[in-house]
Amino acid sequence: MRFLRKFHLVQNKVAKLFASYHLHKTIHHAHLKPPKANQMLKSYIKSNCTGKAILLFRELVRNSLSTIDSYSLLFVLKACTQKSSLLVGKQLHAFLIKFGFESVIHLQTSLINMYSAVCNLVDAHLMFDQIPNRNIVCWTALISAYVDNQKPNKALQLFRRMQMDNLKPDQVTVTVALSACADLGAREMGGRIHSYVRLSDQLNTDLCLKNALINMYAKCGDIGAARGLFDTVQEKDITSWTSMIVGHALHGQAEEALKLFAEMKETRKKQKKSYNDHGSSLIVPNDVTFIGVLMACSHAGLVEEGQRHFRSMTEDYGIKPRDSHFGCMVDLFCRAGLLEEAYDFILKMPVRANAVVWRTLLGACSLNGNIELGAQVRSRLLELEPGHVGDSVALSNLYASKGMWDRKKIVRDQIKQRRSPGCSSIEVGNSITEFVTSDDDHTLRTEIYEILKHLIISMKAYGYSPQISSLNEG
Repeated sequence: MRFLRKFHLVQNKVAKLFASYHLHKTIHHAHLKPPKANQMLKSYIKSNCTGKAILLFRELVRNSLSTIDSYSLLFVLKACTQKSSLLVGKQLHAFLIKFGFESVIHLQTSLINMYSAVCNLVDAHLMFDQIPNRNIVCWTALISAYVDNQKPNKALQLFRRMQMDNLKPDQVTVTVALSACADLGAREMGGRIHSYVRLSDQLNTDLCLKNALINMYAKCGDIGAARGLFDTVQEKDITSWTSMIVGHALHGQAEEALKLFAEMKETRKKQKKSYNDHGSSLIVPNDVTFIGVLMACSHAGLVEEGQRHFRSMTEDYGIKPRDSHFGCMVDLFCRAGLLEEAYDFILKMPVRANAVVWRTLLGACSLNGNIELGAQVRSRLLELEPGHVGDSVALSNLYASKGMWDRKKIVRDQIKQRRSPGCSSIEVGNSITEFVTSDDDHTLRTEIYEILKHLIISMKAYGYSPQISSLNEG
């Protein structure tokens, strides 16, 4: 009842809200029968014309309310999900409650997806709680919602809870759970899911699942298990190849990644001959594949090869570079110590460089002691993200490395004026204790500093040497 009350104030006005919507370009579909109207709504969704789908539905509400059925609502909910429109989505939710569609299971699941798309996990979970007889699709929708909104730990908790309710996960549910394991680095949980997959004849032959397992093992640090599974896959698709190439690149195994990319291209050539230009089944590298390739070149310091692959993206495969590809190229130049080349590359980019790209160059300037360029890059970052303190810290450390203490002090004073000191916390038993930088007011400060003193002595005894250039003066 809590969820129903949430819409009580709006549900009686919903029909009027739709009816009063002003159509600048009226679409004359007033006398469409349900099948015909639904076909048009479906076609709009397939062609990504979400706005037209919503406009058509509004006109149906105005002129042909009787033609609307559960499938009409399903299609327009999908339009709201694609468009990430919370306002229209909530209006539709109230509409289906008002007209008695709230118990239709596929609409309930679509509402979970819609709320997930607009990052509203509270309402997504509330919607899930209102479903009396939950099937595997409902569970998968909620688990996916938490994965898509960067809460993989909660997603895995739900996955375990679903299993405790004696619901067997299907291929989609397992794939989503593996994605959560990959995000968390939960190798042990991922291994248990793999064991479950092995015991199922239906799941064990699914290529999408095998790709998800390869990705999970690679991101959890077990590159050996990832490669072992990859080598057992007989009919690989582009996702298989890409997952393994990126996996090798992430682990700094540049040679293996580039060798695998070359092998993939050879496989493509053989396919071309055997398929006689039937290109639909060809293995074609995508934008993610090239991220792995460029990362590998960056780790190996292969500047010329990286530039060649970057050009090949557009010239040979028609792939438009994204921010990630530009970032990989800047990282490639920076790792090779070519800071001026990196700066020129950023200035010549066809799109405006984001803060991450500039920050990569700033970090390289700090490592290489390039003060002049570092100051220029910092000024660019101030335009993009003036509140990001880490950039000022990097610049102050750069000044310190050159012994320019006056400039370092100026930057550090600016940092203190713009933010409160950094704070960390630790949970012990049932209490949480917070610590602030240079904290002189903590009740246990004497004991804390005494322990820190002994820790520093122990670390120095084992050969640790602090980099005083990064510390505050005095």
